[in-house]
Amino acid sequence: MAILNHAAAATANGTSLAAPAAAAAVAAPMPSLVQPPPLDADEFRRQGRLVVDFIADYYERIDEYPVRPAVAPGFLSRQLPEAAPARPEPDPLAAALRDVRDLILPGVTHWQSPRHFAHFAATASNAGALGEALAAGLNINPFTWAASPAATELEVVVTDWLAKALHLPESLLFSGGGGGTLLGTSCEAMLCAIVAARDRKLAEIGEERIGDLVVYCSDQTHFSFLKAARIAGIRRGNCREIPTSMKTGFALSPKALHAAVVADEAAGRVPLFLCATVGTTPTAAVDPLGELCAAVSGLGVWVHVDAAYAGAACVCPEFRHAIAGAEAVDSFSTNPHKWLLANMDCCALWVRRPAALTAALGTDHDVILKDPAAHQDGGVVDYKDWQVALSRRFRALKLWLVLRCHGVEGLRGVVRAHVRMAAEFEAMVRADARFEVPVPRQFALVCFRLRPAAAAVGEKRARGDEVEANEINRRLLEAVNATGRAYMSSAVVGGVYVLRCAIGNSLTEERHVREAWAVVQEQATVVLATARTCTDERGVHCAETDADAPASVPPVQMRFPSIQS
Repeated sequence: MAILNHAAAATANGTSLAAPAAAAAVAAPMPSLVQPPPLDADEFRRQGRLVVDFIADYYERIDEYPVRPAVAPGFLSRQLPEAAPARPEPDPLAAALRDVRDLILPGVTHWQSPRHFAHFAATASNAGALGEALAAGLNINPFTWAASPAATELEVVVTDWLAKALHLPESLLFSGGGGGTLLGTSCEAMLCAIVAARDRKLAEIGEERIGDLVVYCSDQTHFSFLKAARIAGIRRGNCREIPTSMKTGFALSPKALHAAVVADEAAGRVPLFLCATVGTTPTAAVDPLGELCAAVSGLGVWVHVDAAYAGAACVCPEFRHAIAGAEAVDSFSTNPHKWLLANMDCCALWVRRPAALTAALGTDHDVILKDPAAHQDGGVVDYKDWQVALSRRFRALKLWLVLRCHGVEGLRGVVRAHVRMAAEFEAMVRADARFEVPVPRQFALVCFRLRPAAAAVGEKRARGDEVEANEINRRLLEAVNATGRAYMSSAVVGGVYVLRCAIGNSLTEERHVREAWAVVQEQATVVLATARTCTDERGVHCAETDADAPASVPPVQMRFPSIQS
C-alpha cells in the first residue's frame, strides 16, 4: 500500500503553500508499513509448505533419533546470538528452519518417538496438528459467546460429544444440567474446581475460616493437586495425603478417607475437597469412586476425579468399570492430548453445577466483554467465567476435527492397540525369571524390575536385598536410557523402585516394544554381571561401576529433515 506524502499539498484555491520549517517537520514522509506484510496469502502458502514438509520429514525419520538428547545445560544458549536480529535475513523462515534442524532438534526429547515409554503419552495425529494450525490461523479469542459465537457453541457441543463417548454421567453434560470446558492442563482443572468448592463453602461458613479448610488425596495423587491447593489458599498443613499400600494396589482406601475426614471435623476443621484419581502416575492405580463418594456423603465434600490419563480408556466399554460410581462426583477431568490424538494442549473439565464454577471465577463488571442482547434469553455460556485466565484458545476446533476424522471407533482402536502391546510387554517381562511385575499392569502401563538377588534363587527377601535391588534397578534404567534406543522412567511405590514402561505414542508399533524389551534384557545382563563381579571380589555391593555405561548397541544415525527455500 502506498503512503501519500502531503508535505506539498495544494490549497483549496490551487495555490501552493510555502511550508515553514516547523510545518515541514510535521509533514515529513511517513514510514512505510512493515515489509513484507506480516499476513500475506501467497507468502503464507509458500512458507506453510516449508513447515508442513519439515514436520512430515521429521515424522518420517523420528524413529532414527535418540529419544533423549546427550546435551548439557546451556548447550543451546551458547550457539544462539545474545540478542534478537534487528532486521530479518533473506528468506528468514527457511533460515530459521535450518537452525531448528541443526541446533534445536539435536537437543529435544522426542516425545512423539515410537520408543518413548517414559511418560503417559502426548499423542499426536494429523487431525490434531492440523486442527492446531487451523485454530492458530483463525487466531480468535473466544472468552465470551459474543467474542466468537461459533467457537463457544462448538465447545459446548464437543464437550458433550466427548462426555458421551467416555460414558460419563448425564449430570455432567450440558444436556443434563452440568457442562464442560476445554482447558490446557489437569492442574488448571483442579485449581478451578478447588476454587469453586472453596467459595461455595466459605459462603456457608464465612470467609474468615479459610484457614480451616482441608483437602484430601492419596499419596499416589499427582503433585499438581497439592500445587493447585496451595494456589487456592489451602494451608500446607491442611492437605491430607492418605497412605496407600501394595496390598490394595495403591488405591485410596474409603475407610482411611472417612477416618481422616471425621478426625478433622472433630478437631474443628472443615473438610472441603477430595481428589480421586483414575490412573495414577506411578502405577495407573484406580481409586474406587463409588465407595469414596459414599465415605464423604453428607459431609459437604466436593469430589473431583482426576482421570488425566486413564479417562480416555473409557471410550472402550471394557474399561468403563474404572469410573463406576462417577454419578455422585462434582467434577471430572481428563486430557484428550494424552491418549485421544488431540495434540498438546487439551484438558476437558466437566462440572455438575456450573453455577458454582461461574460464581467463583465469573466477572460481570466489564461492559466491554458482555453483550446484553446475547444474555436476554439466558443459556449463553461465557467461558471466561469457567477458567482463571480471561483469554483462551480455540481448542474445541482441534478436538472436533479429531472426533470427526477418527470417530469414537477409531479412538477405541488406538487405546486397544496400546493396551494390547502393553500386555505383550508384560508377558515378555514375566517370561524372564530375572524380572518381576510387582504391580499388576493397568491399562497400557507396565511397572517392572529386576528381582532382588536373594529372591532370584528362591530365598527369603531381606531388607538389604531390597536396597540392593533398588540400586541395581536404578542403574538399569540409566543404562537403558543411555542407549538412545528406548526411554523409560521410574517410580518408588511402597519402598520398591520400579521401571515404568508406558505405551501410548501414535507411532509405536509392536516391533518397537519388542526392541525396547531387548534393550532392557541386554542392559540387565551387563548390570547384573558387574554387580556379581563386585560382590565376588569385595564382598560388598559397588555403588559406582562400569555398569552405568550401556552395553554396545547399534549407533543411532541422525538424519534431519531437508529444507528447501
